[in-house]
Parts: sequence; C-alpha cells; structure tokens
Amino acid sequence: MENQKNIIELKDIFVSFGEEKVLDGLNLSIHDKEFITLLGPSGCGKTTTLRIIGGFLDADCGEVVFEDKIINGVPSYKRQVNTIFQRYALFPHLNVYENVAFGLRVKKLKENEIKDIVTDMLHLVNLDGFEKRSISTLSGGQQQRVAIARAIANKPKVLLLDEPLAALDLKLRKDMQKELRRIQRQLGITFVFVTHDQEEALTMSDRVVVMNKGKIQQIGTPQDIYNEPQNAFVADFIGESNILDGVMKKDYVAEFSGHIFDCLDKGFDENESVDVVVRPEDVDIVSVDKGMLKGTVTSVDFLGVHYEIIVDIGGFKWMIQTTDECFVGDNVGLYIEPDAIHIMKKSEYSGLYGDYSTYSEEMDHLSDIEPEDDDE
Repeated sequence: MENQKNIIELKDIFVSFGEEKVLDGLNLSIHDKEFITLLGPSGCGKTTTLRIIGGFLDADCGEVVFEDKIINGVPSYKRQVNTIFQRYALFPHLNVYENVAFGLRVKKLKENEIKDIVTDMLHLVNLDGFEKRSISTLSGGQQQRVAIARAIANKPKVLLLDEPLAALDLKLRKDMQKELRRIQRQLGITFVFVTHDQEEALTMSDRVVVMNKGKIQQIGTPQDIYNEPQNAFVADFIGESNILDGVMKKDYVAEFSGHIFDCLDKGFDENESVDVVVRPEDVDIVSVDKGMLKGTVTSVDFLGVHYEIIVDIGGFKWMIQTTDECFVGDNVGLYIEPDAIHIMKKSEYSGLYGDYSTYSEEMDHLSDIEPEDDDE
C-alpha cells in the first residue's frame, strides 16, 4: 500500500466548535483505490473529518488536497466525491430506478445512457428487477443497496460512508460488510468509511485510522493495529486487552506482575517504565505449579466458542479467553509465550485501561451505545 499514490491529503487540519477542539492538527494521506476506515468512539472527530473531505464543512485552518490540487472552499457538488449517510436520504416519492437515475438526470445524460448505467448499478448491488419498486416497500438492507447504487452511478473517485450499516441488524450488517468490500474491489474506487465498530473496521479495511480527541492515535493494517497497538487507548479500543504497568529490564526482557518474562521487543531504555499488552486469547491457563503467574478465578462466562474468565492476580483482574473450563474460586496458573507480550511506550492513556475489575457484559454493551445524532 505504501507505494500507492495519494488521492486525498489532509494537512494540519484544525476544527473547533465554540470552545471544543474537534480536530487538533490532523494529518492524513488516503491512497487511491483503498478501503480506509476512520475508527473511534463517539465525539473523536471521525465524522467531522469525513465532512471536511466531502466539502460539507470548512476547516478553521489547514489544507485539503485532492489529486494534488488544494480544494479548500470548493463546494461539495463540485468535488468528485459522493457520500452515503447513516440515514440513506432516498427520495420516497421516486421508485428505485428514479432514485438511482436522479444524479444522472441532473447531469443531463441521454435516456439510453441513464438506462444502461442504472441497470448496471442495480446488477452490481444485487437488485435486478427492483426498478419499479417503491422505496417504502424495501427492507433496510435493500434501501442501503439503492443508496449505494445511486452514490456510485455518478462514478465518483471517492465514496464517503458515514456509519452506513449502523441501522441494520447483526446478520444483515455482516452481509453488507462483505457486499461493500466486493463492490469497492470491483469498482476500484476509494472508500472512506466511518464507524465506531471495531470488528467492522478490522473486517473491511485495507488500513484503519484509530482516532480519539481529534487526533490520530495510529494508522495501519488491521493486523498491525490489533497485533502492534501503539498506546493503551488503541490496545483497549481494538478488542480486549490486559494492559499492565511494566519495566523493560533490557532488550527482550520485561518485568510485570512480579515476574520476569522473555519478549520480542527491543529499543527501550534499560529499566524504562512501559505499558505491557497481553491479549486474552494469548494466555494459557495451566496448573498452579506450571504457571508463571498464579491467581484465583473470580468470574466465568460461557460465550459459545470459548469461556471468558477473569483471574485475580495480586489485585489486578486479568481476562482470559479459553476453551478450557474453569470454575469460580479455582486457583490457576497463567502461562504466557514471549510472542504474546507486546510492549508500548507510556502515554497519556497509561493506567486508564486494561484491568477488568469493573468488567461485565452489560458494561461492555453500554459503552457501545451512541447518541442518536452524532454531531462530531
């Protein structure tokens, strides 16, 4: 991906709404023909970034560059960009065909050209034969497909997607994730996708941009972001993580939870204070005599594929995901391979995440709920 040319560059973008700083010196390069996702919690600035690219909002300062030309101040309708919003904004009084044809009629294309394009677009989104259907008779997933067909009929160079799957149920959302990925690959246009759903970002993207408090925390492939988080915020936001205070004794040797561990990290100062990440699925539960760490099971949840087990080790609550059954009150050992340990620099997020003392499924789901209108 790195040698690809950039289609969009955002340079030192600042945006404030009153006293609130929404984007704080944002720099981002978007490659031509990539599927890139802006990921972060509500209010992190991801939707504002999308609006800046689309021309719906002007930055307080900074440059928006499209194919090497500065486009600050260029209105949205003059940009080679289309947007699909969470609410699809379809025209209820027009049928499926006329919804998709709308932008083409505005461009004053000939009727036979419009027919060919609409037919192709409806075929692409698997809505052959739906031309005369009323929008009100369509399911949420079908309306989503009409919105996609309408947005790509004009052949934009960039398609912006603002949480477009949020209103769909889980199975349909997963189906549409695959569909969007297929359409993007088939068309070869740049997709810039906004979501707060980590799984969605990891499933669909070439690259993920993790944002918080108006700043980019990390950019990378889904594998990089998951396996090599750069700070405690990223480690916690992308999946579950045990995040502990540690000390880098020397290259390849870390100390945490009162034990010395071999690891694969280097380049830190001797005895530097660090954050240590261990993913729950990378911990083995063993007998106490074989464990590097020893603790007591305080919670067990069966999730179908695996158990989610909380183990208290010296007052710090670890989460472990395993297919081995344990019971509350069991004394267990934990065994951790060197490649399961990831060392991060201390950051402003150190100490805020990674201990499962307050963990419950209900708390986890509550944190996913977003306000109805997300004016980021």
